[in-house]
Amino acid sequence: MTYINGSSLPPLGRFQWLKSFLMWAFALTVFMIVVGFPLLILVVTVASLLAMVLQSVLPMSAVLVVSGVVLGAHLLAVVVASAVLTFRGVHPHEVSWLNWLNASAKSVGQSVYASCPLTCEVDNS
Repeated sequence: MTYINGSSLPPLGRFQWLKSFLMWAFALTVFMIVVGFPLLILVVTVASLLAMVLQSVLPMSAVLVVSGVVLGAHLLAVVVASAVLTFRGVHPHEVSWLNWLNASAKSVGQSVYASCPLTCEVDNS
């Protein structure tokens, strides 16, 4: 048995790991809310059926137990996925589809407002 002095993580600053983990947690939370919203109907349906079944066994706290398990599972999934991505060395600024997180995101084009055809040619004289 050998003892290796040091950590098994690639060298990064102490706060870089925390920053990367927190950015992944934020990005995955937003992803779960926006993209996972259609799946919310399925999750609510299964959770409500489970609460009705569990109501006969735990009449006082069936809804609390089921909602706690559903929220806890989502939270655990976000934390585990963030930790796995962080420890594998995948950083949010390296991912192309997360350019909205970077401050250096390039604008696609100039905004055209709905009132522009009516007011853009009006002189201010």
